[in-house]
Amino acid sequence: MHDWPYTTPDPLRGAASHARRRSCLPGLLRSLIGCAAVLVVSSCQQTGVLDPQGPIASAQLLLLINSTAIMLVVVVPVILATLGFAWWYRSSNPRASRAWDEAYEGRIEFVTWSIPALIVILLGGVIWIGSHQLDPRAPIPANGDPLRVNVVALDWKWLFIYPDQGIAAVNQLVVPVGTPIDFRLTSATVMNSFFVPQLGSQIYTMGGMTTHLNLLAAETGEYPGFSANFSGDGFAEMRFIAKVVPAADFAAWVAQARSAGSALDDAGYAKLAKPSKAVPPTTYRSVAPNLFNRIIEQTISGSASLPLPRNATAGSGGAGDGAAWCPPLKQAGG
Repeated sequence: MHDWPYTTPDPLRGAASHARRRSCLPGLLRSLIGCAAVLVVSSCQQTGVLDPQGPIASAQLLLLINSTAIMLVVVVPVILATLGFAWWYRSSNPRASRAWDEAYEGRIEFVTWSIPALIVILLGGVIWIGSHQLDPRAPIPANGDPLRVNVVALDWKWLFIYPDQGIAAVNQLVVPVGTPIDFRLTSATVMNSFFVPQLGSQIYTMGGMTTHLNLLAAETGEYPGFSANFSGDGFAEMRFIAKVVPAADFAAWVAQARSAGSALDDAGYAKLAKPSKAVPPTTYRSVAPNLFNRIIEQTISGSASLPLPRNATAGSGGAGDGAAWCPPLKQAGG
């Protein structure tokens, strides 16, 4: 028979290995504490849904807090009960009585099912009422008229058209403080999601459809906005800054935009619609008539060029009064 070389445990080697493992524990503990501290500090930064800057975002934060508190009514007792049962029925506790016979206990079944059912009913009622109160289409009460802004999601940038001011901007949204903003949104490409966390109400933009959103900024400042729906290679850079300024500064910005930059005509839009990444903020001094509606019609038809208004000739490049041109619009939810 062969003598197989079985290894025998070395007491000294085992002790040294145990000592090394023990010496690694403080370092691992420090790393875990450091990671926890980083998470706590980063979560305290006031940049997001936890830092509302308008009535819609504030109402959504309250709804989030209420929903979390309602769910914790069940979650916390369950966690405490789990820890309590695990500690009491540990193998080293001789006072814990254990029975292996299966039995039905109606009182436990009643508590187990009734409390979660009541929580679900209460949570559903709170969310249902809050969702209807925060309908994106519902106008926000205010003293002045709302500012109309048409939003078009492109690859990979945001186009903001101000129809009443006759200007447009790319990757830059400038609005006056305290004024309701009436957004109409669509996509000239794949589906995207418009989201300014500190103002609230993420909403989707879809090709050939319009969605509606009403927001209001209560404080001046610069708030980041982005696409919250993956849309291709340039998705990570599809971001913009929502600048909330006083009314006088907004009027000055509009005057400056009208006096500088190029015109967003059909040729300019065709160039802008091409996929591009990290596009710097740009303003346009004028916008082609009915550009937003024509973009929707182009997306529906699948045409490579924008359709002309009904009262424009083929050689006019889309100029003319487009008030009579009204394409069939599909209304999406919101």
